[in-house]
Amino acid sequence: MDVRSLLALMALAGPLAAQQPAHPMHPMMDDPMAMQEMMGPMMQVMLYTPQHLLAHKDAVGLTADQVARLTTLRSATQAAQDAAMGEAKAHMQELEQAANDATPDTSVLKTHFQAAHGAMGKAHWLALASAVQARAILNDAQRTKLKAWADSMQTWMHQHRQMMKPGESH
Repeated sequence: MDVRSLLALMALAGPLAAQQPAHPMHPMMDDPMAMQEMMGPMMQVMLYTPQHLLAHKDAVGLTADQVARLTTLRSATQAAQDAAMGEAKAHMQELEQAANDATPDTSVLKTHFQAAHGAMGKAHWLALASAVQARAILNDAQRTKLKAWADSMQTWMHQHRQMMKPGESH
């Protein structure tokens, strides 16, 4: 998942969550930080996406061979992700149009929502798969460095969450 995919997912979830009353079975509905907490493990994997590794090639210490292999992986993944996100966008536009009809048909809304959700899921799966493949291209020292980055990011997110809700203990 690249940043665009995550933002698209959050953009979809945010307005939907804001329209719903708080419900104890859905912590994201009344706690925007819950989404960050839920996404934390996936975000640690996403540090290994080819585009992220290539953007930080000097800091990671990538070799010329690693750069070439990651560039090939990024190109192969990007086309499929773009297609999936294009499909999701098309279904969201159809959903919006159907929702704005004078007499909206919820079965049509459901069809487009599920199709958009499936397409976004496919795009996210492609990102996860490429991240795991990219991770395998790294050597042990590079993976250790990225693990330290992931751990520090997780610690920062936990501290940020506690600052945002100082009365709670986690």
